[in-house]
Amino acid sequence: MAEIKDQRHPQYTKDRQILNDLLTQNSPSNRDFADLARLIIRYKGFMGARDIQADLIKVLTKWQFTEEELFTKTKAIHAIGKVYMAQDEGQDDWA
Repeated sequence: MAEIKDQRHPQYTKDRQILNDLLTQNSPSNRDFADLARLIIRYKGFMGARDIQADLIKVLTKWQFTEEELFTKTKAIHAIGKVYMAQDEGQDDWA
């Protein structure tokens, strides 16, 4: 049986930088919560980027959130208004 090879996500480099910033946050902003939720969704079930997947769990643990609590919080954040600055408009980063 062939061994499954890990894939490299096309957004890996950009996501790694964002995640490195999140790892240093002790008082996360709404943007930080939204970024964490977005990255968790992006990498859930992804065959690769094991370091990112492990660090996402580290951030959740550090901030003392479960995935469900994070998603509830970010849904409320998105319901109030825009989380991302105008400079990000036009960029589809959900891929």
